[in-house]
Amino acid sequence: MLTQSDLRQFTGTEGYFRWQPLLFPRMVLSDGAKHVAEYGGEEDNSAWWLMDAIASHQPKCLKIEQLREMQFWTLKKNADGSALLTCQIDSDVKPTVSQKIPYTDFSLDEIRLWVGPLNERLYVIYLPSEN
Repeated sequence: MLTQSDLRQFTGTEGYFRWQPLLFPRMVLSDGAKHVAEYGGEEDNSAWWLMDAIASHQPKCLKIEQLREMQFWTLKKNADGSALLTCQIDSDVKPTVSQKIPYTDFSLDEIRLWVGPLNERLYVIYLPSEN
């Protein structure tokens, strides 16, 4: 099970991981985002669905110039086990993407992930502390 103290250990990344190269050929994960995907759930310990959800919104996001430069993603869990996944251009801007998640066993009440260009071809999902 993932904890906030687990996330604090990621202050950079040593490598990048492709998890769905056929579905999301332009997306990779940092070490921290991979850790979240592997250990983010309470029941089966995985939260790969969260990375899939973020990657699935990229066709829409990458049509917006500001989101090609930087994306700020937040997953907030509700008391009933549902959650809301949002993507913003900046903290004071209305979310560009909002996806309701009917149920999640994600172990944290909230997590922030960033997406940005790694190079001309690839985008990386990473923890803010890995910036």
